Amino acid sequence: MVRRTRIRGKQVRVDALKLANAKRRGCGNDTEAIDRAVTLVVSEEEIDQTLHRIGGKGGVKKVFR
Repeated sequence: MVRRTRIRGKQVRVDALKLANAKRRGCGNDTEAIDRAVTLVVSEEEIDQTLHRIGGKGGVKKVFR
């Protein structure tokens, strides 16, 4: 099954210094920087949910926080 990505235009207020810093560190443009940040947040939440679900069943703990 092919997953289609739906792109929507949004206006957001972003800290200009953080955005410039992200672009200097390898993001090509504003949109890419924001997209990568949102992806990171979603991934982190998925990891947290999984760890919570299996908590106490295997001695797994999150060490990067």
